[in-house]
Amino acid sequence: MANDLTIHLVDDEESLRRSLTFLLVSTGFAVRTHSSAKAFLELLPLSGRSCLVTDLRMPEIDGIELLQRLRRLRLNVPVIVITGQGDIAAAVRAMKAGASDFLEKPVREEVLIAAINAAVGQKRSGGVIADSESIAARLRQLTEREHQVLAGVLDGLQNKMIAYQLGISARTVEVHRANVMAKMDARNLAELMRMAITLDTAAQPIETAKAQSGHGAWAPAR
Repeated sequence: MANDLTIHLVDDEESLRRSLTFLLVSTGFAVRTHSSAKAFLELLPLSGRSCLVTDLRMPEIDGIELLQRLRRLRLNVPVIVITGQGDIAAAVRAMKAGASDFLEKPVREEVLIAAINAAVGQKRSGGVIADSESIAARLRQLTEREHQVLAGVLDGLQNKMIAYQLGISARTVEVHRANVMAKMDARNLAELMRMAITLDTAAQPIETAKAQSGHGAWAPAR
């Protein structure tokens, strides 16, 4: 999927820009590097097919703010966020701001390439990874406790915090979380967030579902 696709790489760390540029160019992508979000924004509007790979933590304009600005500008470009200090809360914020995926440093070559190809593919198909009915059917498979754990994950909470709120062990939360990922057929948190966004777009607001569940869950608990 490289061919006519240009990867715009935004990171304030020169060594990382060099290593990722080498990786991407050797794979067949055209790459343009930017030392800051401001430098990238000054380049707009983009020409041709593009994908943005940006660091999360940068001075002045960080990755989240960059995503928010792109949304305000209605720039339809897939964005992959990378960070060396990633956590669940940051991933949730990035996805809610419009990121296609969220990767932690050091980024493995095959993971980054797969993320880029998937992100471009999502934009081509309108960004929907599954129809709302299919996602809703998966949600109905979750137990009440799994809905509660899912709600915590989508709120960006660590397992220990979810365990504290529910009065169960962190290990039990890990088990429920694994069950949620399996039943939802989500390979990672990014896919789970995209499912939430798909339901939201289909006029099934997450906040309404939370209120109906009475447990802060994503959808009505059984």
